[in-house]
Amino acid sequence: MRRVVRQSKFRHVFGQAVKNDQCYDDIRVSRVTWDSSFCAVNPKFVALIIEASGGGAFLVLPLHKTGRIDKAYPTVCGHTGPVLDIDWCPHNDHVIASGSEDCTVMVWQIPENGLVTSMSEPLVVLEGHSKRVGIITWHPTARNVLLSAGCDNQIYIWNAGTGEAMIRLEDMHPDVIFNVTWNRNGSLICTACKDKTIRVIDPRKEAIVAEKEKAHEGARPMRAIFLADGNVLTTGFSRMSERQLALWNTDNMEEPMTVNEMDTSNGVLLPFYDPDTSIVYLCGKGDSSIRYFEITDEAPYVHFLSTFATKEPQRGMGYMPKRGLDVNKCEIARFYKLHERKCEPIVMTVPRKSDLFQDDLYPDTSGPDAALEAEEWFDGKNGDPILISLKNGYVQGKHREFKVVKKNILDSKVTKNSENSSPANKTKKFCLPHQTIPHMIRMLDGEQSILISFPASLVTRVAPY
Repeated sequence: MRRVVRQSKFRHVFGQAVKNDQCYDDIRVSRVTWDSSFCAVNPKFVALIIEASGGGAFLVLPLHKTGRIDKAYPTVCGHTGPVLDIDWCPHNDHVIASGSEDCTVMVWQIPENGLVTSMSEPLVVLEGHSKRVGIITWHPTARNVLLSAGCDNQIYIWNAGTGEAMIRLEDMHPDVIFNVTWNRNGSLICTACKDKTIRVIDPRKEAIVAEKEKAHEGARPMRAIFLADGNVLTTGFSRMSERQLALWNTDNMEEPMTVNEMDTSNGVLLPFYDPDTSIVYLCGKGDSSIRYFEITDEAPYVHFLSTFATKEPQRGMGYMPKRGLDVNKCEIARFYKLHERKCEPIVMTVPRKSDLFQDDLYPDTSGPDAALEAEEWFDGKNGDPILISLKNGYVQGKHREFKVVKKNILDSKVTKNSENSSPANKTKKFCLPHQTIPHMIRMLDGEQSILISFPASLVTRVAPY
């Protein structure tokens, strides 16, 4: 018998906004006219581009710092022009890159517990673009490899650890680049350009592998992202200004595999893709809804699941990596929706009755460890993401400094306001006098190191700490 309803474990995914006390309030979200998401999230921090006089700035808040944010809260404020895009390093939860209208890219290291005072000195400044830098994205598997694209229609790929521009793609785009994404192992990039062309590029060979002119007929901005199987998903506008979602096979881009037409709103659709569940979430700038679709191997390939709708329009959107989700609540996605004056987390959940770990919802996902060093990738090596299991919930690793094979300028500078400078870190000594040789043990109490001296006669058993 023919199935009337398509079987899918994600048919009943539903979205829910958190309570008001779990939002981030009184934030002046940036009003700059640029179609980026204005928000970046990782398992420790949420970063938001904000309005700033006399330059550009963004906020970095620990995830637990909800409620009203003081106007005097410290910011990252080293740019001399408005910040246009920010992106967290996938291999170090304390490192974030920013691109700005001042034509520079800056890399910052955030202290362990967040900012104490405003940060204006970046670890490294990457200079090379002649016009504003609107796109920043880290390599998914190689440490310290950072891509930037500017309004000079050029793409730079940097070794952020040495501050060098290793690859420069100059003559491939005749007009403004709307977005750039890496494929799963970081061997190719896909770009959407104002000339209505989608290009798949091998950056190390500086060659266009595949391209499609007039992927969407409309004049409004497009977006293109790689899927896990190597296909490309695009969002754009038809000639009649209808918003479209299309799927392309990079081996043959003459015709799309499928095209879905949605509505006639004029907001740019920002796609967020989860390779573990093959779900694409579409968030329109200025919309008040999030649509989500499941991608499958069988025609019609793209299946509409549902829509999460609210009353307030979104100014931007942050997307939490899979390792930052709560697996005990069957949470498969979490968004950070930017309003005019606040940031509101939205949780996507698959309803399940069992309290056990749902391994069909949580296959092994990309972890925080890099598969390659920067030099290896620039020499031509490729590496798939190193996967981790979420069965016991993701355990935060210790705060790691940037590491590269060669000398790394990101290691040579110590971040101001870092945990090392806090008075709580000074060692306190307490001695119990006795004639016998003391036994020494070290105990860790939160942030403090306490050195305690015990007489041998009092110690019966010393447990390891």
